[in-house]
Amino acid sequence: MGFQIGIKDIIDIILVAVLLYETFKLLKRTGAINIFFGIMGFVVVWFLVSHIFKMELLGGIFDRIISVGAFALIVLFQEEIRRFFLKIGTKPQSRLHYIIKRLFGTQKQDNVQNDFYIVQIVLACRNISKAGNGALIVITKENNLDFYAQSGENINANVSSRLIENIFFKNSPLHDGALIVSGQKLKAAACILPVSKNQKIPKRLGLRHRAALGITEQTDSIAIVVSEETGQISWARNGEININVKIEQLEHFLSDNVLI
Repeated sequence: MGFQIGIKDIIDIILVAVLLYETFKLLKRTGAINIFFGIMGFVVVWFLVSHIFKMELLGGIFDRIISVGAFALIVLFQEEIRRFFLKIGTKPQSRLHYIIKRLFGTQKQDNVQNDFYIVQIVLACRNISKAGNGALIVITKENNLDFYAQSGENINANVSSRLIENIFFKNSPLHDGALIVSGQKLKAAACILPVSKNQKIPKRLGLRHRAALGITEQTDSIAIVVSEETGQISWARNGEININVKIEQLEHFLSDNVLI
């Protein structure tokens, strides 16, 4: 009986390859890739000890560890598993939302509102940068950020560049923490965000940048950071950050990725 491979087997191999590649990218982004390699190394050693060299005592110990491996993986990678399923569940919803807006929305009016909304945020970032102040602005997409909004002060105001600048004025009681923007509203200020544990983040980046990465690792939101030390503007999305972008680049990025 010869070796045969069919279309179903090819599809199976491709799907497994895609799954492993996406897992690798997710773990590499979050800094957990070394743990993943360590686990793979342990599995290789277990296979050699138990199935190749047939060491009964050491193999028995490794077998017990492997038997509870699924629970250990859940504990070690609980944040990564959460982000993985969040990524799966978010994208189809985003596409459906976009299609509905295109089919049933008044596109011209939506475009005008979206442009005004983006311009106000961009102007605020430019003026905050020139004034030497720092800022952290989080723009929600499909994921709800009410949990993080509750950690700050409720505002529920229309998006305004002047108001955003006042919030991040150095002597303002709300300038520490993040401003969460949802839809056409400034939802809450001085919000506490999760800080990224990625060890590959450059040490020159401060707490605002780490918080921007943290919230974008766990949700599909977009975070904009204005550095208080350098005045540089950065944006974060999907756990990745672009540092020192020009104001025109920020406007184009928001136009392409923000839909109210």
